[in-house]
Amino acid sequence: MIVSWNWLKDYVGLDMSPAELEQRLSMAGLNHEGTHAVGDDLAIELEVTSNRPDCLGHLGIAREVAVLWQRPLEVPRPEPVETRPSIEQLASVQLECPELCPRYTARVIRGVHVGPSPAWLANRLRTAGVGVINHVVDVTNYVMLECGQPLHAFDLARLDGRQIIVRSARENEPFLAIDHRAYTLQPGMCVIADASRAVALGGVMGGVDSEVSETTTELLIEAAEFAPLPVRSTARHLRLHSPSSYRFERGVDPEGVDWASRRACQLILELAGGQLAAGCLDVGGRQPPQRPAIVLRLAQLKRVLGIDLPQQRVRDILTALGNRETGVHQDTITLVPPSWRLDLSREIDLIEEVARIHGYDQIPEDVGVAMVPSHRSDQDRVIDKVRQVLTAAGFHEAITPSVVTEEWSACCSPWTSAEPYRTSWPMLRGADRLRRSLIPSLLGTRQVNESLANPDPSLFEIARVYLPRAGELPQEETLVALCSGGDFRALKGVVESMVERLHAGLAVQAENAQVDLLDPAASCQLRLNGQTLGYLGLVHAAARKQFGLRQPAAVAELKLAALCQVALLVPQYQPLSPYPAVTYDVNLVVEEPVRWAELARTVRRSGGPHLEDLIYRETYRDPQRDGPGKKRLLFSLTFRARDRTLTGGEAETARDGIVAACRQEHAATLLA
Repeated sequence: MIVSWNWLKDYVGLDMSPAELEQRLSMAGLNHEGTHAVGDDLAIELEVTSNRPDCLGHLGIAREVAVLWQRPLEVPRPEPVETRPSIEQLASVQLECPELCPRYTARVIRGVHVGPSPAWLANRLRTAGVGVINHVVDVTNYVMLECGQPLHAFDLARLDGRQIIVRSARENEPFLAIDHRAYTLQPGMCVIADASRAVALGGVMGGVDSEVSETTTELLIEAAEFAPLPVRSTARHLRLHSPSSYRFERGVDPEGVDWASRRACQLILELAGGQLAAGCLDVGGRQPPQRPAIVLRLAQLKRVLGIDLPQQRVRDILTALGNRETGVHQDTITLVPPSWRLDLSREIDLIEEVARIHGYDQIPEDVGVAMVPSHRSDQDRVIDKVRQVLTAAGFHEAITPSVVTEEWSACCSPWTSAEPYRTSWPMLRGADRLRRSLIPSLLGTRQVNESLANPDPSLFEIARVYLPRAGELPQEETLVALCSGGDFRALKGVVESMVERLHAGLAVQAENAQVDLLDPAASCQLRLNGQTLGYLGLVHAAARKQFGLRQPAAVAELKLAALCQVALLVPQYQPLSPYPAVTYDVNLVVEEPVRWAELARTVRRSGGPHLEDLIYRETYRDPQRDGPGKKRLLFSLTFRARDRTLTGGEAETARDGIVAACRQEHAATLLA
């Protein structure tokens, strides 16, 4: 926001130096970005945060100055003179989309003479960085820079049917803006139309077909309240940003719409002459709902700021900012925020207002402020442990967008078969689906790494996916996705290490599963404590080709909630046994369909209390010796007692029990 020093003087006395003004406004939250001379004026550039749209006009800045220096604020009281006939006889307004435009007002001025602006008006606009056109258009810009409410002037004679229809744009509707560029509109965009065509884009920019020119004699002055989100979406989609859209995106004062309209009409009558038709077409202008009162506990000021302030000082600050008192007691003050302060809704907001106006520099650095120890959520602690395991295993964390292309969305969705949610407009080129899986994003990232000569990156991501639910908002599920080279078993080992880190001794079970994108012969569903943990597998050749991958890739996707359920977050201590271990290598011949995970479950179940460790070594196939359809599974067993030295006989008995169980359940044969 560029503020004119001379203009600011119209509303509040400036008996301080520009440097003092800049410093004090910066301390109050309006950061000073620079000052330069423009003729006999100063252009002071201030950074206005998105929660303070009230400061996007000179009156808002003047209000801040008046409060900071305790000066009276002079706000103009526009009272333009109206004449016959009434406006209903000259024009009409129809509002068809109150969700896009809650309120639309129009006034008509006839008999104007459009010409150049006087020097005082032109100079102020130039100081604020706004071009000068003619005194009608310049007045609308002037009022916008004065109060923050954008306006627009139409040439009434060029409106077909002398009417305004506020509606949603039609599919692929053409629109020629005053920047003389053609745009294609879509439903959901607010259009100001006449009887035959769109003449303005609501909240963004006017159109060529109805712009004011030197031949204009009749004006329709628009002052409206447009919904912030549709304005922002329209401006982003069309890449058409303007000072008006900048303000409407942040929200305008609903009670300032009529003031701005009257102010613009008054200035136009003074500069361009003409007669203002009696009345105002005010459509949708229902009384805004009463804002809820906020109770400020004076004790909270001491707790948060660490200093005591007299109640009267607190009241003076808050009422000077426009808050209306509805109750004052010994320990509390009840206030209703003003219509232009949309950011004030909580007690802490009022405390911040008191602090910035009283002065942050007035709060001693060594003041004692009560501190309350914070507690991290269990989910955050689990995520930390997961990150530790994955980074220790050589994985790098990736952060990818939540929207993907239709092709990526369709290729992998192990958690739901419902159609994904679509965005109205793509946030990225071609990406308009909220993702249901993280795996496609990681595969795309892997392809980028391969193309940049990083042939085998190991990546992981912890993020949300959006699982559709009929008639409801999506179920937001936090997942952990992994992607590495083509070693399926190594990736499974990383998952098992992750589970071991969260709950020692808890085993992950693997079951058959069919998952799009994964090789049926090298993929599985992972279960933990009887619940689905996720999916793991080798990306099949067709999918590698789809993503442009040169090397094999293994992926896994896990539910964070399943990990949180089993996590033991209290540190666990288990003493190491000082006694020696007994280790055996076991080589079993089994049928080809037998999975290692099934055999491992049998081994652990039958191993007895002294089985300390089970390690998979290798799978080997020798059809000539073992016969067709058979394979050898080689693994190591470690036995150890915690209270004594385990005898050879005890270890052999435990090993024989394991072999017998495997023979009974899986028809396994022990090789000597």
